[in-house]
Amino acid sequence: MSELVEIIAGLIAVIFIFAPHEFAHAFAAYKCGDPTAKMQGRLTLNPIKHLDPAGFILCAFTGFGWAKPVPVYPYNFRNYRKGMFFTAIAGVVANYIVAFVAYPLYLVVFKFLYLNNISFFYANPWLDFIVQIFYTVLFFIYAYGMSVIVFNLLPFFPLDGFRVVESFTREINPVRRFLRNYGMYILIGLVLESYLCDVLLKYANVPYFVAYFDILGWVSWFAQNILGFPITALWGLII
Repeated sequence: MSELVEIIAGLIAVIFIFAPHEFAHAFAAYKCGDPTAKMQGRLTLNPIKHLDPAGFILCAFTGFGWAKPVPVYPYNFRNYRKGMFFTAIAGVVANYIVAFVAYPLYLVVFKFLYLNNISFFYANPWLDFIVQIFYTVLFFIYAYGMSVIVFNLLPFFPLDGFRVVESFTREINPVRRFLRNYGMYILIGLVLESYLCDVLLKYANVPYFVAYFDILGWVSWFAQNILGFPITALWGLII
C-alpha cells in the first residue's frame, strides 16, 4: 500500500509545485512589461495550462521534471536585465514559499492527527489510506519543491538558472554560448546517469559506491538538507 500512496501523492504534489512555479514566471514577466504569457492564458493557477505530460510523470516518480515553459518575449521588458532576472527566479521563489507553508501542515497532520490516533486509523484501513496520502502529499510538496528549486537553478539551457546567466552576461559570452548549445545534452546525461544509478542500487550489491556517483541524488540531498534546512529547523522548533 505504501508504494500506491507514494504514486498517488506524487501525482498530486506535482500539481502544487508546477502550477505556482509557472504562474510566478508569467506574473513576474507581466509586471516587468511583457504581456505575452497573459495573452496566451498562462497567467493562471490552472494546472491544465501549465503541465507537460512527460515532465509531470517524471517529477511525480523521481522529484525532477518540467512543465510547459511560459512564453516570454524579453524585449518587451522595461529593463531587459532586471526583467530577465526577476522572471527567471520568480518560479523558484514561489516554490520556496509553497514549501514553507506545506512543511508545517505536514508536521501537524502527521504528528498530531495521524500518530496520536494511529490505532484508530489501523482499525479503519480506507481512512488510514486517505490520511497517509494527505500527509505524504504535503511532504512531497516540500521535498519535491526543494529538488525542483535546485534543479531549475542549474545553469543549463533551458532551465531558469540559464536565464539568470543570460541576465548577467552578453550574448557573445563563450560560457553562455556553451551552456545554451550543450545544456540540454548535459541535462539528458545527468538524468540518464541518475536513472542508471537507481537501477544499480536496486539490482546490484554496490549501494554505497553507486550513491557517490548519483549527481542528481546529491542535488536532491542538497535541496532537502541544506536549502530546506531553514524550513525544517524553524517549523521543527515551533511544532
